Amino acid sequence: MTPKQNYLTMLRGEIPEYIPSMYEERIGRFTEDLLTPTYAPNGPIVTSLGVTYVGSPDLNNGAMPKPGVVILDDITKWRDVIKAPDLSDFAWGSYYREKIKDIDRENKYISVGGGDYFLTLVSFMGFENALIALYEEPEEVKALLDYVSEFYLLVLKQQLRYVKPDVMSLMDDDAALRAPFFSVAMYREFFKPYHKLHCDLALENNMPIERHDCGRCESFIPDWVEIGIRGWNPAQPTNDLVGIKKKYTGKLAICGGWDNMKYSKCFDEDVLRAALTEYVDTFAPGGGFSFAPMMGGKPDDPLVQKRSKLIKDFYFEYAHDWYKTH
Repeated sequence: MTPKQNYLTMLRGEIPEYIPSMYEERIGRFTEDLLTPTYAPNGPIVTSLGVTYVGSPDLNNGAMPKPGVVILDDITKWRDVIKAPDLSDFAWGSYYREKIKDIDRENKYISVGGGDYFLTLVSFMGFENALIALYEEPEEVKALLDYVSEFYLLVLKQQLRYVKPDVMSLMDDDAALRAPFFSVAMYREFFKPYHKLHCDLALENNMPIERHDCGRCESFIPDWVEIGIRGWNPAQPTNDLVGIKKKYTGKLAICGGWDNMKYSKCFDEDVLRAALTEYVDTFAPGGGFSFAPMMGGKPDDPLVQKRSKLIKDFYFEYAHDWYKTH
């Protein structure tokens, strides 16, 4: 099996040939300039909707809305502020051909992102204003999200036509460490309908769907599964991952699940090996698991480098062939 085939097998709820991991070169690097950026390592990026994103080395250059900048302070004025680009004459075909021309489609899959409706609202208004708007002006929020959705779905449809991606990654961080930012009822009212539109298009095109959601978001999982989501990253341990694994084996893959907060300062090799063994033995049974014990630390720190090597060696010595040895 190629790394691509192996990972897609896992997402379909089947037992893969081996445990997928963060060490594989299985993803074709596809970047979509029209949507929210993932990284901003080379300075500010202004999105198609007018939001400035910046990166920081302390955050691995992950793209975040520029601090202190609010482009929409009154949700009722969104029609005057938020303007989607006119793409009526956009050269979609040549744009996407250039994006994917060097990707090895036989061995690597292409994942397209998007669907970040809550974070888009936050990027316009800031967290506080966005959450208040959900309560004070719900119809205006929905009208704005309808408008944003037209643009997001236009891009997705062109991706489906020209890129023919293998996986859709639905990204919308809507939870903090201990709780979501809003209730399940509010998720179902405001954001699930738009997520479902993306998922429906993906399923119509035989694409498995992954969900990126940090924090304690487990209360949303039944709704995710209902709309067709099959994988979840990073699946942080503030959630009941053991219970989720038991309930959703074959339905929702845990792509992550490592307690990086607990072990971020740990350099004891015996402790780490024991923790990694427990990690794999907990989440590997029945399939639906991708090995991703991400750890922090400065990459030029000798201790961090030694720990990274230990984790990588552990994967290939113990985890990789787990389905053959257990």
